[in-house]
Amino acid sequence: MGNLCSSCCGSSSEESNLMPSPETRRKQQLEAAERRRMENETRGIKDPERVKRQQQRSEEIQKRENEAARTGGQPVLRWQQD
Repeated sequence: MGNLCSSCCGSSSEESNLMPSPETRRKQQLEAAERRRMENETRGIKDPERVKRQQQRSEEIQKRENEAARTGGQPVLRWQQD
């Protein structure tokens, strides 16, 4: 009976082997959070690379418009197709 009880309850040395150090846990939690963030960014998107290219293209256009506004050039008309 004594063996059964000791194997169920466990000893403190066994618990310390099962629980990772706080640094290791923090690192694992950070990696899991990063993985969830990446999954949420691509949720519902068939081609995430295409979306990134479109975002870069729109940022580039916005930079050009800002540069033109600073230099006093003609404002650029924006045309959007829905």
